[in-house]
Formats: sequence, structure tokens, C-alpha cells
Amino acid sequence: MEMMLQRWVCGSQCHQHKLWVEKSSQFIRPKARKLVVSSSSSTPSRLLSRSKRTLGLSLLIWVCSPIPSFLIAMPQTQQPELLDRYTDTKEGFSLLIPSSWVKVEKAGATVLFEDASSRGNNVGVVVSPVRLSSLKDFGSPQFVADKLIQAEKRKESTKEAEVIAVAERSGDGVLPVYEFEYKVDSTRGGMKRIFSAAFVASKKLYLLNISYSDRPENPIDPQTRLLLEKVLHSFDMASSSTT
Repeated sequence: MEMMLQRWVCGSQCHQHKLWVEKSSQFIRPKARKLVVSSSSSTPSRLLSRSKRTLGLSLLIWVCSPIPSFLIAMPQTQQPELLDRYTDTKEGFSLLIPSSWVKVEKAGATVLFEDASSRGNNVGVVVSPVRLSSLKDFGSPQFVADKLIQAEKRKESTKEAEVIAVAERSGDGVLPVYEFEYKVDSTRGGMKRIFSAAFVASKKLYLLNISYSDRPENPIDPQTRLLLEKVLHSFDMASSSTT
């Protein structure tokens, strides 16, 4: 079991974002026109009529002038990534995958999906036979997390590895599923954030590994983090209702 965890950790790899600058449009505001009232003897009705004409002309000029961009520009928000469900009926597991990510072949991985814009970001699953009936037979979530970090630190490329969070949830049929979050700094891809999950079913060990670039100059944004957490929590046994 420990050797499988080490192979799982060693299988993850990491491989920048472009800036988008938008220039605001310029506009010319019409000069305000002063209302001049003659000091000569004029009737009140003529003064009132002249004031109305001047005010009307000023409003017409303002309305016909270009509309300032700050009045019409709507805040632009990034469209959320869609998730598609992937089910492996042969091995018996299911999870959500970002719809824009592509499936690729990799030795040692049961299935692997990569971010088309950055191949270092990926989601992979490894299924291996074991003698365990439950993950609890191997140890607690913290015990397994410690084994994962030890395996990471034994890699020559690893400069630093640290556990961020450890959790346990119930999967299909009250199946215990362990979840881990940790960060790794390596010479092969820099700083990465890793989300992992594991469970045992039918004498098989199911391991999920989500690897995503998390460099200080370009950290994971909240929307992407939420997306990756949804993938993490979706990892489970395939059921008859899963499509």
C-alpha cells in the first residue's frame, strides 16, 4: 500500500498567463453655456422664453454628445468553467472533470486529463489491487497524509512539501473517502497545489490526484479553487445511477 502511494505521488508533474489590457474610450464633454440676462429693459416673458431656448439647446448638445464609457461599460466577469461527469465502468469509479480539459495517455495512470492551456495542470486517477477491505485498515487520514508527504520529500526534484488540510467524508454506500490538500515546491514546475482523495472498494485502491500551478506571482484564484474542490469532492464509486 505504501509503495502504491509513493508511485502515485511520483506520477504527478507540473509544466504563465497573459495580461489583458483594455484602453478606455475617450470622449469630449460639451462646454457649458452661460445664460446671459441682458440688463436692458426687456419684458419678463421675453426673458423667460430666451432662458427656455438656451436650456433646451444645452440639453440637446449634451444628449447628442458621445456617451461616457464609464456610464455604459459593464463589469466583465470570467465565465465559470463547466464540469462534465466521467465514469469508468470497467474500474468502477466516477468524478467530475473540467469540460475544456483533454484526456491523454500516460503510463501508470488509469486515466489522466490535462488543462489544454497548461499541461502541468492535470487530474489523474490510479486504480491498483490491494489486500485491504477498507482504507481504515491502512490507517487514519492523517497517517496516510504523512505517508504522501514522505513520498514527496523523497523525490530529488522536491524542495519543499507541506500538508494544508486533511479530511474524511462518506462516499457511496457510506464508503470512507480520505481527502488531502498539500503544496509542493519542486525544480520541475515550481510551486504546485495538490488535491488528493483515496478510497478502497472491492479490494482495489482508488487514488485521485489533482495538480495545479500555484506560484506566488500567479496564485490560484478563488473561482479556480472552487472548481478543483468540486472535482475533489465528486470522486466516488460509480453507481448504477451515474451517467
